[in-house]
Amino acid sequence: MSESDEDESEQAEEKKSAASSDGHDESSGSGQSENEDSNVKSGSQPGADSKSENKTLVFNQPVTVTISTKEKGKDDGDKADGKDSDKKSDDNEDKNENDEDKDKKSDGKDKKSEDQDDQSGKRKKPPLYKRPAFIITAAIILVLLLVGGIILWLILRQYVSTDDAYIDTHVVQISPQVSARVQALYIDDNQLVHKGDLVIQLDPIDYQVALQQTQAQVIAARGRVDQGHAQIEAAKTAVPEALAREKSAQAQLDNATKDLHRFQSVDERARSKQQLDNAATAQTNAQAQLEVAHASVDSARADVVTAEASLKAAEGDLKTAEANVHRAEVNLSYCQIYAPCDGRVTERTVEAGNFATAGQTLFMLVDLNVWVTANFKETQLTHMQPGQPVTIKVDAFPHHKFHGHVDSIQAGSGSRFSVLPAENATGNYVKVVQRIPVKIIFEHDANTNNAYMLSPGLSVEPRVKVR
Repeated sequence: MSESDEDESEQAEEKKSAASSDGHDESSGSGQSENEDSNVKSGSQPGADSKSENKTLVFNQPVTVTISTKEKGKDDGDKADGKDSDKKSDDNEDKNENDEDKDKKSDGKDKKSEDQDDQSGKRKKPPLYKRPAFIITAAIILVLLLVGGIILWLILRQYVSTDDAYIDTHVVQISPQVSARVQALYIDDNQLVHKGDLVIQLDPIDYQVALQQTQAQVIAARGRVDQGHAQIEAAKTAVPEALAREKSAQAQLDNATKDLHRFQSVDERARSKQQLDNAATAQTNAQAQLEVAHASVDSARADVVTAEASLKAAEGDLKTAEANVHRAEVNLSYCQIYAPCDGRVTERTVEAGNFATAGQTLFMLVDLNVWVTANFKETQLTHMQPGQPVTIKVDAFPHHKFHGHVDSIQAGSGSRFSVLPAENATGNYVKVVQRIPVKIIFEHDANTNNAYMLSPGLSVEPRVKVR
């Protein structure tokens, strides 16, 4: 044990003994005061003269009390009556003394601890929240948080985003246009094909035969056309002959008419009745021949028109036959199915040897040109305009950010074009925030890099800068 510790212990013992002596003096003083009070109550006076015998009571302090013998009997009665009250008062006094002793002991301990702290030269440290360094640090942190919150709010108010968005593209259904057996298959699942690549070969034998039949029909139609041309020429040749016969009949009629007029103008005595009748008959026959010639001319001309109509019909048959040939050639070409655009093969359901019917879906071809369809809330479209920049986060590639811009905003909400559109004029109405599809185009071709192949249906989160 060090000398300082021994000095501290000796000083503590001295203070403890001084505190105990102070307590004893106070207790004796209190006993004296209590005795004086009892003397006052009994009506005695210290130092009073009396003929009766006197008694002196001595306490711890030098105080003398004289009690008269005449009043002794009275005092004895009073003592008997106040015995119980004295006991109660004594008990209360004892309690008070105990409490005072405890308080003095605690005061002594506090003084002892203070003396020990003073002697050791150490002071008690204030709490952490009252220290200046803590207060300054907390104030700086609060200011930084406030400034950071304001800056964050100013940044976030410039953007709108939604997680109701996905990758979209054109999906082409590949179906045959003719029914035939699948002869060869040149694709596989998820294969990348380019526009114009041969993907499926159908059996062409039936369509080759049909093409040959139509080609034969074209030859027959062309023969009928040539025949029609010949008929027209023959009909046109018959027309001049009919006209010549008409002229001959007209000449004969004119001659017969003249003969008839001549015989009629001759004296009856110079001509016979038979001659006149013959002239009249010749004139009638000539008239009939002329009419026959007229009919022949009309018939020849009608034959020309008929031949021309037959030619037109033959030419129509020829065109029909040629169209059938073209149709047969097209059907034959449909036996080879080519890729209509660049894309990847998906949902393939065809195998070599299957019989494919016209319109049957054989596989899907997903176009590589993709975009984002984002369903923003109507309250987010206040400041949105086409051309605004967009940062696109794809869930499949969380560590890569794509960039694009707003292309267009659909003219109508998604619910308006649903199978069962809302009818707000009937029943109870509950207002629901509508969502409007927005088309977002990537700035660069996103699918040129196989490391970030974007497929339709992938979930994305676009963030549009609207301010």
